[in-house]
Amino acid sequence: MNAFDYFFENTHNLEKDIVLGPRETISYKELFINSSALSEYLQARFGKGQNIFLLATNSVFFITAYLAILKSGNVVVPLNPETEQSNLDYISKLCQPQLFIISLQLASKFQIDKSILFSEENFKAIIKTNNSENIGMSDTLPDQLAEIIFTSGSTGIPKGVMITHKNLIANTSSIVQYLGLTEHDTMLVVLPFYYCYGLSLLHTHLRVGGSIVLNNMFMMLGGVINDLKRYRCTGFAGVPSHFQVLLRKSDSFRTTSFPDLKYVTQAGGKLHNVFIQEFLDTFPDKKFIVMYGQTEATARLSWLPPEKLPEKIGSCGKGIPGVKLIVADENGNQIKPGETGEILAYGDNIMQGYFKDPESTKLTIKNGWLHTGDLATIDEDGYIFLTARKKEIIKVGGRRISPKEIEEAIVSIPDVIDCSIEAVSDDILGEAMKATVVIKESAGIIKPDEIKKHLSKNLAAYKIPQIIEIKERIAVAANGKKVKNIQD
Repeated sequence: MNAFDYFFENTHNLEKDIVLGPRETISYKELFINSSALSEYLQARFGKGQNIFLLATNSVFFITAYLAILKSGNVVVPLNPETEQSNLDYISKLCQPQLFIISLQLASKFQIDKSILFSEENFKAIIKTNNSENIGMSDTLPDQLAEIIFTSGSTGIPKGVMITHKNLIANTSSIVQYLGLTEHDTMLVVLPFYYCYGLSLLHTHLRVGGSIVLNNMFMMLGGVINDLKRYRCTGFAGVPSHFQVLLRKSDSFRTTSFPDLKYVTQAGGKLHNVFIQEFLDTFPDKKFIVMYGQTEATARLSWLPPEKLPEKIGSCGKGIPGVKLIVADENGNQIKPGETGEILAYGDNIMQGYFKDPESTKLTIKNGWLHTGDLATIDEDGYIFLTARKKEIIKVGGRRISPKEIEEAIVSIPDVIDCSIEAVSDDILGEAMKATVVIKESAGIIKPDEIKKHLSKNLAAYKIPQIIEIKERIAVAANGKKVKNIQD
């Protein structure tokens, strides 16, 4: 089945709005008709199996184009609209796109062959010409490639994760099941759609007949708070930096009542326990759902049921429905509680491989199992606790140190909003640790020596960063993740 047909299986005739917000809205029925019309045009012009680039901020334009490409049997390649020209050139050379679908406001930013560029103006004319309500099911096979999502990879060279229609359907079905989503759910979306976590919000709410509210200005925290209340959002999804900013940079968020908000989900990296506890203390009536995943797994791999959170705080839970998740040693044997190993995953959501990169694919997928590169331990009940990425481990004086432990200790300081640990070259130690720390504006001056003194009470001497830099903010990518200088 084509993922498009799956998403709209029960919702294509709904007059209800799928997209809510002050700037634009669209109903399920209109979205289905418009994206189907555009799909007919794409298939007639390009056939099937062609790579089509999509660059736009979260919008009805993006959603319509994205769904149309899926429906047409072509391959959608959603890219960060903030990407550099050099990055776009590299990916273009690799993928050889037949068409660029790009919003008008971005078109002038990039050097793109105008003969293969499609914007909102073309969009409206094509939909008007091809508009039809007699849309049939696609003949797409489940294992057909649906999209290629590019990640930076540990080396900084973009890797194209190949996601099939079966992958999208499997992961969407699983997320809907464990979250218990229904047509009554409304999600505030601050995550970009070129990122798998953001796309999963679109997929799941499309499937159940819910609604999404698009907010592309997260740092305008007042707008986020207003949208949560005005559109009676039942859910909010974020990466660690979103929750850190909301909890420690915005007093109004902590003091505002959100009567319709039922739950929040967190993925995209490990959120330190101190922030999770702050959220639970501030909003004891809201469900906080910790999740773990990778682009290579379409989105989700594990979740921690909210009722287990107080008992298992710090854990990313167990495998989601349809996914087998184990923590294994270097020989592939499951570890015992207290030992450390790599998380391996198996299921219908696991990627087809990396685009035009068979070598990396062989290293990452072995006998159908995804080798995530994430290190973890398990407890006696089989719950998984992330410790670090393999590439994040820092060796200082021959000792292996996980940055997450150091970050956890630093953010326990009440006036700290965020923290990032990275390796820097050192003539004596080989690698040294540098901590970049963001503090509240109202905190006054906090000196690096004061932070080191605090850390000395909780950490061994060799785990205390040699360099501590105080900044107003840490570099954050458009998807909300912190930008780190990870060394190979």
